[in-house]
Amino acid sequence: MQVDAMLANFLYAVIGGFLTLLFMYLGYKLFDKTTHFDTSKELAKDNRAVGLVVLGIFVGVGVAIGLVIGLGLN
Repeated sequence: MQVDAMLANFLYAVIGGFLTLLFMYLGYKLFDKTTHFDTSKELAKDNRAVGLVVLGIFVGVGVAIGLVIGLGLN
């Protein structure tokens, strides 16, 4: 019985990880569409301001989805 709960929690965490990566990708694409510059080109030119904004998007989405996953396991 305990193994079933562990397996369910593991699968929930794996699915949550994939969802986190998906939402990070979607957040990046949404940011790229809403700005008047190409984010990839700016990052290639070593624009640190754009890099910090993208970092903020990734960290924010990761924390938000991580909290949802963590609270769902309880």
